[in-house]
Amino acid sequence: MPKTAHKIGSLLFCPDCGTLLDLPTDDAETIPCEQCGFMEKASAYENIVITTRSHPDAFPSVLRQKRKTQTKIHESGETRMVVTEQCPNCGYHEAYSEEKQASDNQSSVRFAVIQM
Repeated sequence: MPKTAHKIGSLLFCPDCGTLLDLPTDDAETIPCEQCGFMEKASAYENIVITTRSHPDAFPSVLRQKRKTQTKIHESGETRMVVTEQCPNCGYHEAYSEEKQASDNQSSVRFAVIQM
């Protein structure tokens, strides 16, 4: 059985030395390994299907960021943020957020729904 290049995704690696093989030129019938001279058929690159997926937060969009806004409110010396988030309990879409830091330096955020 003849040796063939190792395929990982859309990349082909030489079965002898592990070098990444170049893409074939349009008229080439074989792809030479630059390190050891192994020859792979250019047809090995045909019919390769590549599917990529990204997490929705990987590329933040301006529209998505506009859905969540924060506004600082200064009332009687304390600072609170108004956050546009839907409350899981009542469904209202605005809440105050207050960040508290405990003596062990762990912080927690508390949300309080703005009265409708």
